[in-house]
Amino acid sequence: MYNLRTMSNIKRRFANAALAAALTVAPTIVLAQAPAPEIPVDEIIRKFAEKEKEFKIARENYTFRQEVKVQELSSSDRVVGEYETKTDISFDEKGRRTERVTYAPPPTLKRLGISKEDLQDLESIQPFVLTSDEIDLYNLKFGGKDKIDEITCYVFDVSPKKIEKDKRYFEGRIWVDDRDLQIVKTYGKAVPDRLTKGNENLAPRFETYREQIDEYWFPTYTRAVDTLNFESGPIKMREIIRYTDYKKFQTSVKLRFGGEVTDDKTAPASDPDKDKDLAPALDPRLKK
Repeated sequence: MYNLRTMSNIKRRFANAALAAALTVAPTIVLAQAPAPEIPVDEIIRKFAEKEKEFKIARENYTFRQEVKVQELSSSDRVVGEYETKTDISFDEKGRRTERVTYAPPPTLKRLGISKEDLQDLESIQPFVLTSDEIDLYNLKFGGKDKIDEITCYVFDVSPKKIEKDKRYFEGRIWVDDRDLQIVKTYGKAVPDRLTKGNENLAPRFETYREQIDEYWFPTYTRAVDTLNFESGPIKMREIIRYTDYKKFQTSVKLRFGGEVTDDKTAPASDPDKDKDLAPALDPRLKK
């Protein structure tokens, strides 16, 4: 979600060109009357929500790098301002999760500003995870089956049942792998928008892809290209988020003489051969 700046608040390569062009507009998917799936829809929802909870817990034990770039565009798509950060999510020597900003040049955005809602969306909405703990907050409507490249998916339209003050929600569509029962793609936006005169905050529509790493599907690439219609006039923007270098930390218990027990977290070295086994169609390293 992005806010309009005022004078008082100055605020992997794509697989092919067709895919790149497709991501610049809202995807249109027309589904016929959804036939009944092989297993009851409620059972699909229950199983994938449980799997998503497993994934959410597992992701907390991974280190990774997050690169965020937000660009303000002219009517001819020329970049007129930019916000960029690179952050390493890791663990300290005591095993506590840390975030270290490694790159953050001064922003040059002209009319857009980054709000606290933006930062919340970057953390929890754009890499959307729908677990068994949050599933009751949303309405889910089964939209049939669809294929993303070679992956057959259950499709669900998702919307919040109610919106509570100061809470952020996802509204849009998710694609759930019918074999692994995990979300592999998300399209939608963060809600609610704030429309108060003089204090507007509008969220762009975004598309997030996941790729398979170890046994789970991790968010690795988010793209948004949208025009935000503020009261003072429209602003075109583009946002790219990359999540890279996922590495699993493992806890090993070491016994020492005298009964002392230590609990260390160690990270294995990256395995280039293992990296070759990424899902071919959803490998965001092919995207730019």
